[in-house]
Amino acid sequence: MSELSVNHLLGIKYLQEKDIQLIFETADHFKEVINRPIKKVPSLRDITIANLFFENSTRTKLSFELAEKRLSADVLNFSSGQSSVKKGETLIDTVNNILSMKVDMVVMRHPNPGAGVFLSKHVKASIVNAGDGAHEHPTQALLDSYSIRERLGDVAGKKVVIVGDILHSRVALSNIFALQMQGAEVMVCGPKTLIPRYIHELGVKVETNLRKALNWCDVANMLRVQNERMDISYFPSTREYTQQFGVNKELLNSLDKEITIMHPGPINRGVEITSDVADSKQAIILDQVQNGVAVRMAVIYLLASKIKQ
Repeated sequence: MSELSVNHLLGIKYLQEKDIQLIFETADHFKEVINRPIKKVPSLRDITIANLFFENSTRTKLSFELAEKRLSADVLNFSSGQSSVKKGETLIDTVNNILSMKVDMVVMRHPNPGAGVFLSKHVKASIVNAGDGAHEHPTQALLDSYSIRERLGDVAGKKVVIVGDILHSRVALSNIFALQMQGAEVMVCGPKTLIPRYIHELGVKVETNLRKALNWCDVANMLRVQNERMDISYFPSTREYTQQFGVNKELLNSLDKEITIMHPGPINRGVEITSDVADSKQAIILDQVQNGVAVRMAVIYLLASKIKQ
């Protein structure tokens, strides 16, 4: 069997295109598993996985936990709010204490960019980055690409626009890397204040007119505005943002073609997309959620198979 070229999933930029295809082929198998009456396989009965979340998370944490349990792994859940981190314990001490309990893999979300890379150099466990600051969120990008592949047949040659708060988004960066690696064209669209200055260096198009961006694309991935990462105001008001960069059914119906709508969640209904768009047949938001479990099962399984060697 093929194997991943990496021992950790720290970011899309560390993967090769063949790694992504292997993850998708493995996810195809697990998608079939989670749609069976008995949704569990004994693949990782002897593997222990710790979920370390130093930032709040609902969907990602639940998705990883479900993926781990579907594979029959033993699961430890850690939340920094109820831990010794509050007492000043360092990241390495926290993780080493957990690893002394014979943990094989760590799934970590952390507010600091590069936390996963730092950890991978200091501990003997396989690290999965579940989001590090405004840097990367690799499993989200993988499930997004997997969902495009499922809906449109292939990612190569497709035009994907990422709309919204590009500046503070780890989802945007990981998606850009993953989509380009698979041969898609990428555009970003949003207020100039929320588009990073270096973005052109990544080989993406930039558009500040939403209608033009939507007419160009096959897929629009709508991001929420990350108010929790903002210490200043980047646009006059939420109402004005919605008027310029929000997608509603009237706008979708007026386009030259039918496009696919995605959203990594959580959705701010009525801000970046209206409810009639989020719940329409053009949206694959709930497919993304289901695919997230299958893709995370694939990532964990493939990394665990390298541990077993």
